[in-house]
Amino acid sequence: MALRRGFKTEANDIAREIRQELGLHSAAPLDSRSLAEHLELPLQPLSAMAEVPQVVRYFSRRNTGEFSALTVFDGPRRLIVYNDSHSLGRQSSDLAHEISHALLLHEPRPALDASGCRDWDEDCEDEADWLAGALLVSDEAAISIVRRHLTLAAAAGIYGVSVPLIKWRLNVTGATVRVARARQYKPRKA
Repeated sequence: MALRRGFKTEANDIAREIRQELGLHSAAPLDSRSLAEHLELPLQPLSAMAEVPQVVRYFSRRNTGEFSALTVFDGPRRLIVYNDSHSLGRQSSDLAHEISHALLLHEPRPALDASGCRDWDEDCEDEADWLAGALLVSDEAAISIVRRHLTLAAAAGIYGVSVPLIKWRLNVTGATVRVARARQYKPRKA
């Protein structure tokens, strides 16, 4: 994942601004659905698409891993369709990813290229992945998780995300090392 210079700082700033707008502490859990509502981004679960039952059946029962979420554009309006057969933690990440595209003002693109193959902008996808992680588990949240000695499963439950996302955020923020260094250099009381 090669992000443009300064993007990680930008993503952390966006995550802090969003939390401030929502009245949340910098280390508080952030609910993707509440954020979508705040940003007036409508959500539609895949299971509610009764007009295409064969598609719903295919992605929610047979091949659940092939579709997570996407943003449908109608002019300036957006609609996020997500696979509600996934775990709640996965749904939270999928929604945060799509919301991140909106926050970063990524331009819409056709889902398929001229030959019918999936087409995507890897840089935009990497940015949306990074920002989604920062929104769901901020740097401050990662530090808090380590300071409180939470297990990965407990932290995932508190933040409403998957264990792999917690592990990734603890790793990329350097939370464990940062907390250990802070403890090592903590002034002793006289």
